Amino acid sequence: MLARIFRPSKTAMQSGKAKTKDWVLEFEPSAARRSDPLMGWTQTSDTESSQVRLSFETKDEAVRYADQHGIPFQLFEEKPAKRIIKAYADNFAFGRKVPWTH
Repeated sequence: MLARIFRPSKTAMQSGKAKTKDWVLEFEPSAARRSDPLMGWTQTSDTESSQVRLSFETKDEAVRYADQHGIPFQLFEEKPAKRIIKAYADNFAFGRKVPWTH
């Protein structure tokens, strides 16, 4: 069973960076989810991939844990955030590239 080690990104519903500092070890699902015919909800018989999620303070701790327990893993490095520095006054600048209209 393959595991993924990654650092989660922030959700679209938050402006802060809560729950993005730890590294996470998650298992890949071994079986596809299927739809329940009565209710339409998705279900799976694979409990390890859907319920087991381990958090570590550093990437090295997560890799060491996977190595000690013989878990094959994929390591996903975090990508640096692309920062666009803007000022509110740029909306009304004289040399604006895109015309400002309503």
